[in-house]
Amino acid sequence: MDTAPLLFVKDLTVAFASGKTKNQVLHEVSFSLKKNEILGVVGESGSGKSVTSLALMGLLPQKTAQITAKEILFDGISLLNLDKKSYRKLRGNEIAMIFQEPMSSLNPSIKCGKQVLEILQQHTSLSKKEAKQKTIALFEKVKLPDPERAYRSYPHELSGGQKQRIMIAMAIACKPKLLIADEPTTALDVTVQQEILFLLKELQQETNMSILFISHDLGLVSEIATNVLVMYKGQVVEYDTTTAIFNNPKADYTKALINSRPSLDTRLERLPTINDYLQKNLDTTIVTHADRQKRHKKLYNQPPLLEVQNIRKTYFSSIGFFGKHHVDAVADVSFKLYEGETLGLVGESGCGKSTLGNAILLLDRATSGTIHYKGVDITKLKGTALRHLRKEIQLIFQDPFASLNPRMTVGQAIMEPMLAHHLYETKESCKQKALELLHRVGLETIHFDRYPHEFSGGQRQRIGIARTIALQPKLIICDESVSALDISVQAQVLNLLNELKENFGFTYIFISHDLAVVKYMADQLLVMNKGRIEEQGDADTIYANPKKNYTKKLIDAIPKGI
Repeated sequence: MDTAPLLFVKDLTVAFASGKTKNQVLHEVSFSLKKNEILGVVGESGSGKSVTSLALMGLLPQKTAQITAKEILFDGISLLNLDKKSYRKLRGNEIAMIFQEPMSSLNPSIKCGKQVLEILQQHTSLSKKEAKQKTIALFEKVKLPDPERAYRSYPHELSGGQKQRIMIAMAIACKPKLLIADEPTTALDVTVQQEILFLLKELQQETNMSILFISHDLGLVSEIATNVLVMYKGQVVEYDTTTAIFNNPKADYTKALINSRPSLDTRLERLPTINDYLQKNLDTTIVTHADRQKRHKKLYNQPPLLEVQNIRKTYFSSIGFFGKHHVDAVADVSFKLYEGETLGLVGESGCGKSTLGNAILLLDRATSGTIHYKGVDITKLKGTALRHLRKEIQLIFQDPFASLNPRMTVGQAIMEPMLAHHLYETKESCKQKALELLHRVGLETIHFDRYPHEFSGGQRQRIGIARTIALQPKLIICDESVSALDISVQAQVLNLLNELKENFGFTYIFISHDLAVVKYMADQLLVMNKGRIEEQGDADTIYANPKKNYTKKLIDAIPKGI
């Protein structure tokens, strides 16, 4: 019986050279992957997960990347010093990869079917007709709802989950022995995420391929992997079976990764971060049910800050010469929001969460219904009154990098709304306030003159928060504002949002597809499905006893860990 591992890596070291400086990003990384095994690789951004996978694929830039190792063996073949032609033959055929963001990995100008067809024509001797039939069969295998339509569609015409399935079909087209999945579910809803995990498991069992599953979410990795490799600052800090890692983690970093994610059972006053664990500075204060009830009694014994009544948002599109098609993105939604409250808004992609948020912000006005803010129907506001409202209701975006102007320094970005609304008499006063806000969100004075590209994702989100609170708003809509962040950075940002809420009396509408995060943050919960409210009530009550099947499905899809 063949017991040799499919992949064997010993002391892999990677450094990037720039001029005379050399930055080492991987330090003697060693692991092996058996045939028909799923190995999870976890760690935060910058831990070296993706660099490891790109080094194995031979995709690191040859001019700047310096790769050394005692051994890298794939199915008995040494990958060290393999020539370009041999690597090309291997990639896509023997080793395939699914990338994190399918929209940027798929060519937007080529139909999805043709992109998979190209792979088959490159690596097999199939005719064009046979390759097309194989492509449609692959689309059926990855459970695309309408394979023929998907074949004819451009990437932008499909949902995030469907695009990721196209990527998986492309990756398994030539029946690879090794599949590298680099954060394949990060931006997806919990239900779609669960479907993708089931699909990968199913394909692995069917084809006996090995999978290297990369993620920053240990809970997710526990659902799919047999063994886990934990990485931190380019080094392996722990390597064991999934059961051992979860039931008896040895490294403080691993313990921190497991516990930084909000628990579904206990609500801590402050989420632990990586630094809290490494510095042994843990705050284990729990918010009890009695604490919560006392707070809610005070919260709901006041007039609502925001009252949404029968909001509907309809989009129209023409069909042919005479027909007109309409879609209700939001249909007959009503709720109340109280000052100091956090309202959680959850549901799958396309359920109407962001459309509802945009209607409240008057960025995309509702087709019908009323929105009363402080007793005034804001749907009728125009001119100066609307401009004044913009100060009161603000938004924290999902992608802080896309929402910051790359040509503006961080200081200028924070000062811009203050200057636009004439909050302070002098520019110097604005600058002092901006510096104060930077400190408030955990950044430093030296960051004032730097540009967005010089910061990490978590730091950019802090800058976005500083810019949002610069206008001293009353109501903040957080639209997937932590979904792209590492678990520990996410914990830091959630702690910051709660801290700011306590100090400034902010009210939040917290939109997210991550139900564990929403449960931790929210007082009340709105569950949306196809533009309508499926379920509404106290967040803890709904999680403990969901009444609707749709809500149960969402909760059951949350990665639970072992």
